[in-house]
Amino acid sequence: MRKISIFGATGSIGQNTIDLIDRDAAAYDVVALTGGANIEKLAHDAVRLQAEVAVTAYEDRLDDLRAALAGSGVEAAAGQTALTEAAARPADWVMSAIVGAAGLEPGLEALKQGSTLALANKETLVCAGALVLETAKANGARLLPVDSEHSAVFQALVGEDMNAVERIIITASGGAFRDWPLCDLARATVEQASSHPNWNMGQRITIDSASMFNKALELIETKEFFGVAPDQIEVLVHPESIVHAMVGFADGGVMAHMGAPDMRHAIGYALHWPDRRGLPVDRLNLAKLGQLRFNEPDEARYPALRLARNVMKRGGLSGAVFNAAKERALDRFIAREIGFLQMADIVESVLDRFEAADGLIDAPLTLDNVLQTDHLARTWVDDAVIQRAG
Repeated sequence: MRKISIFGATGSIGQNTIDLIDRDAAAYDVVALTGGANIEKLAHDAVRLQAEVAVTAYEDRLDDLRAALAGSGVEAAAGQTALTEAAARPADWVMSAIVGAAGLEPGLEALKQGSTLALANKETLVCAGALVLETAKANGARLLPVDSEHSAVFQALVGEDMNAVERIIITASGGAFRDWPLCDLARATVEQASSHPNWNMGQRITIDSASMFNKALELIETKEFFGVAPDQIEVLVHPESIVHAMVGFADGGVMAHMGAPDMRHAIGYALHWPDRRGLPVDRLNLAKLGQLRFNEPDEARYPALRLARNVMKRGGLSGAVFNAAKERALDRFIAREIGFLQMADIVESVLDRFEAADGLIDAPLTLDNVLQTDHLARTWVDDAVIQRAG
């Protein structure tokens, strides 16, 4: 029986993971489930799966969680320290699906235990790629990608020599505004940005899809995970979301991974790796689909891609700056304090400010420095919003 933990259990990735393990529940011993404010869902799943511990990220919700778990035998805990402690509990396989930089510390702790870390939290590699990879290597742990694009690349590379790889192409749906006139984007609302044409995801990642910030993070994640140069990574807008990624080789051949837009493809591959097992997902009917379209992204529409390429070239702590500024700018957009296009402008201004601050962005890549940089970048986003409002 495999011991597993799911961090971010109440989100879309976590719920899809639970759906898969619930179909073969006798094969798994659930150690920890963690979530946010949805205490009812967290407690329900923890009791149903007989988890050892359930953790909410919000300390002020601990009493609610304890009440929901009363008499079940499942432990209750809350807060960032509790998340890290849960990650330190021995597990064979850990799903990292906490949204944002908050997933970094639990992910590192799981790697220190030698666990296989199924990484749906792209921010972990964006903020601290080298640190994460070094931690995995030092502890005999394994990283498996769960983002659909990186899982697709990983699968296309099975049995291949990385020296023969010329390019990696990740695809993007284009998000909610892919067909909008560029001049209309400045007036885009939170509600409009929160509606994805293809995928059923949470609000934050759906808005990130509309701005292409999610793809910008995935560019950086591709570089870190697969060790390729920035100029070997390409992005194509693919409205059907059927081809998740492609790998081009030195002989001119291209290997593409295709599948219906269902995150259980990538989750299931990571869950069962190195085996490939049956999954309850739709099978492709290419004749019915009819066509697959691909276009180069317009970086005037999606400036986040340009910023990500600058971050990859710059290195250091710039990934941590980029992610933190993006997360805080998104907070401000959701709060209706800034416009849709202002998110990229503010992120760029914060990156420029760090670049001008002597020594900050080139500090050693340690967890403490990443966390301090994250905090400072968020503060500088707030400064920029105040200045624009004034």
